[in-house]
Amino acid sequence: MRNSLIAGTAIAILLTSGCAEMSDTQRRTAIGAGAGALGGAAIGAMTGGKAGTGAVIGAGVGALGTYIWSQHMEQQKREMQAATQGTGVTVSQTADNQLKLDIPSDISFATNRSDIEPSFRPILDRFAEGLRNNPNTEVRIIGHTDSTGNDAINDPLSLDRAESARNYLTARGVSGARIHVAGRGSHEPIATNATAEGRARNRRVEIYVGQRQG
Repeated sequence: MRNSLIAGTAIAILLTSGCAEMSDTQRRTAIGAGAGALGGAAIGAMTGGKAGTGAVIGAGVGALGTYIWSQHMEQQKREMQAATQGTGVTVSQTADNQLKLDIPSDISFATNRSDIEPSFRPILDRFAEGLRNNPNTEVRIIGHTDSTGNDAINDPLSLDRAESARNYLTARGVSGARIHVAGRGSHEPIATNATAEGRARNRRVEIYVGQRQG
């Protein structure tokens, strides 16, 4: 087992050792491959296989599982930063090269409601335009609530909010097949639910856009 993991670690190091001279996108792909290599080595060792084979398979899976940060993605990020300036929406590039929009409740949905607020519509309009211009992307919309109320209320409410955002985008020409939605209720807070400020931060919608390699 120990020798197998050493072999997997060696492959991971070889895959990632050149990261310093890579672009951000290449570096993230290499890191993904390295993580996959380590996982593959461990699996190979536990199942009685050869560490080298497991690590190589794992490296391939790690690399294929990443997104790329293309010129289209960078352009959409800049457009969304301009469109959301001063609104409280956070636009960022995630560690795995997804574009993320973190949309607070004060501009997206009223309390206990899933219909989109007027202040949210111009942001989604611009977002839909970017998606139409970059059709090779996939979208995830995740709704969240604070801990007020119980799961029987919060879970469907968070999903309804995500579905409302999806329906708004599809009505503006974005294929619904590209958009996946989920509602997490109050199960993934980013702040304390003990204060009004924390609860307001937890009531949010997160939108992720990713462009696969190949």
